[in-house]
Amino acid sequence: MIKISPSLLASDIANLQSEIKKIESCVDMLHIDVMDGHFVPNLSFGVPVVSSINKITDLPLDVHLMIDNPLKYIEPFAKAGADIITVHIECPDDAEECISLIKSLGLKAGIALNPNTPPVKIAHLASKIDMVLQMTVYPGFGGQSIEKCAIENISEIRKMIGNDIDLQVDGGIYSNNLAELVRAGANVIVAGTAIFGNSNPESAVNELKNMARKGDEV
Repeated sequence: MIKISPSLLASDIANLQSEIKKIESCVDMLHIDVMDGHFVPNLSFGVPVVSSINKITDLPLDVHLMIDNPLKYIEPFAKAGADIITVHIECPDDAEECISLIKSLGLKAGIALNPNTPPVKIAHLASKIDMVLQMTVYPGFGGQSIEKCAIENISEIRKMIGNDIDLQVDGGIYSNNLAELVRAGANVIVAGTAIFGNSNPESAVNELKNMARKGDEV
């Protein structure tokens, strides 16, 4: 099942409520990037923002922790209203411990990997997670092009996790390259500029869905 998770980092952050309302009826969740300026060279949303978003929408909050010490912040983000928390296999904290904590709080757990990280690095977690997030660009900044090695990883990960676990992709995704990612095995699509950079975000979402279906039919 194809799911769309718009990246709020690309929205008009000064008007988050109105931005969310524009696409609320046609998307499956909201992707919230959390960056600490250490794990990735940028800063973004924190716990108070997630708490505020949780008050204005019933959509599941898909929180992506691009931070050095997720163990310290998983519980605060859970209390703020996160429904899915994804941590990186590359972070210093133990990924299995992070996933256990997320699940113990009643949330869905995801594991993320950068384009150049071999999928074998997450193989031991395949039975413990609800979602894999394959970054299709190197995290930290928008506007990048998809890395070819990430597309190759998607196929390998789908074989590893089977068909019952979500496989999310994030970075450089537009309607003209989405079908290739879906053909490779992705089913949860994170898009930022492709949605919020469009004068009609709802139309942009529908276009992404149509292209994803074409990829799914092949």
